Amino acid sequence: MARSRSSPETTGGNRYGQLLLHIFRAHYRRGIVSFEFDRSEIRDAALTLGIVLPHNVGDVIYSFRHRTPLPSAILDTAPSNQEWVIEGAGRSRYRMSLQRISRIRPSESLAPIKLPDATPEIVARFALGDEQALLAKIRYNRLIDIFLRVTAYSLQNHLRTTVPDIGQIETDEVYVAVNNVGNQFVIPVQAKGGTDQIGIVQLRQDFALCRQTYPDLTPRPVAVQFMREASGSETIVMFALTEIDGDIRALDEKHYRLVPANEITADDLIVARLAPV
Repeated sequence: MARSRSSPETTGGNRYGQLLLHIFRAHYRRGIVSFEFDRSEIRDAALTLGIVLPHNVGDVIYSFRHRTPLPSAILDTAPSNQEWVIEGAGRSRYRMSLQRISRIRPSESLAPIKLPDATPEIVARFALGDEQALLAKIRYNRLIDIFLRVTAYSLQNHLRTTVPDIGQIETDEVYVAVNNVGNQFVIPVQAKGGTDQIGIVQLRQDFALCRQTYPDLTPRPVAVQFMREASGSETIVMFALTEIDGDIRALDEKHYRLVPANEITADDLIVARLAPV
């Protein structure tokens, strides 16, 4: 992955970058693969550097998990096949560690699958923000059922709980489901809108949630995000995920485009008929 050095986000020139770089330099020694730090160190760094903290201190960490690259001075310490990620390590504690991959990114080569849009117009009009709109479209169009080939039911939105050795976690939506042979599943869903990216930290937390809270159900975490194409069309990207030796991998990826039913042509149906199931 090319590492840009031109923006303040990557050089540490913005306030979040300066804060994290200050903490990193206080802990990092050549050859180490992980270290832990406390949330209070973010406040201490702000005092030392004369930086005004955001009201939500946790946004400093969230930003680097999903929105912006780490400062280049941190990136440059990682081997070519690894990246630094920030995980929870207990109440108000974090762990920076080297991982093989830190984000799940959509493939640009997959053709979108057209589906008739069943989103109620009043819901589409008043949904607040990309993430809420995305979750609503998935729910009303039964995209979890279609994607995973199960019958799924929304159990809870924005589930917050505490997981040992990680701390507080939040999952955007949790489904339970059953398939045609009676196997039952728990499906935590992480949704990203706008320019936010899907990070493995939250996905790893979802697997931990499944093990702790739903030990008798088969875990099937799903990550979803909007992808806007050059034509202006909006596609919903869905990933089915698995955990192998601590690494998060995509088992399946599909791109769905919700359109009015009359925009699905006979040719579209022929293509769908020939597609592998």
